[in-house]
Amino acid sequence: MASEDSTRKPLPAPDADTTAFWRGLRHGKLLLQHCRRCRNVQYYQQATCRECGGDDLEHRPATGRGKVHSFSVVYRAPGPAFKADVPYAVLLVELAEGPRMISTLTGSDPAEVTFDMEVELAFDQVSDDITLPRFRKA
Repeated sequence: MASEDSTRKPLPAPDADTTAFWRGLRHGKLLLQHCRRCRNVQYYQQATCRECGGDDLEHRPATGRGKVHSFSVVYRAPGPAFKADVPYAVLLVELAEGPRMISTLTGSDPAEVTFDMEVELAFDQVSDDITLPRFRKA
């Protein structure tokens, strides 16, 4: 028997390292972390730089543009909450700033996705507190 929770999609739980990122999305901006020490640009947000281990990080707005590096089309829902969404495309997008980001395609047929397809960020407000980053064809 399915529980009530199985019909709801899980939402991210922002923490001290990711609050600025989620707040940015809520305000229509994709914020990436930039290391002031080694100039590394990173996504997903964390307390230290993945390259040099430094903790002098700042959030800067990104263009939200990128290219599909890889993708997969999901035909079988991973749970009851996703049944209405199938088929959908899960994308690995290489952002113009360098980092790669996993998200889903919106506004297009998943069968139209190609490698190196240009995409741009779309903001999907799913609750009062959470806006999810998705991508659409540019």
